[in-house]
Amino acid sequence: MRLTFIGNDPDSNPTGSPTVYRTDRGSWVVQGWVVTDPQALTQMDIPDGETAVEIPDRMLQFFRQGDRGLDS
Repeated sequence: MRLTFIGNDPDSNPTGSPTVYRTDRGSWVVQGWVVTDPQALTQMDIPDGETAVEIPDRMLQFFRQGDRGLDS
């Protein structure tokens, strides 16, 4: 899988996380904060091999494909 950096949280210092990547497989990879809140986790059915990450609303701007010439 090849990743293309799309953007990171401009308000996150010093690490620049969360981060959004586009793959060459027509999907997205999101780096964010691991969800550890027990109450939140009981509301999800997360299978083995998956996890949940949290990103702030301000990161949604990076999912607008047309703005970056990523539309297929």
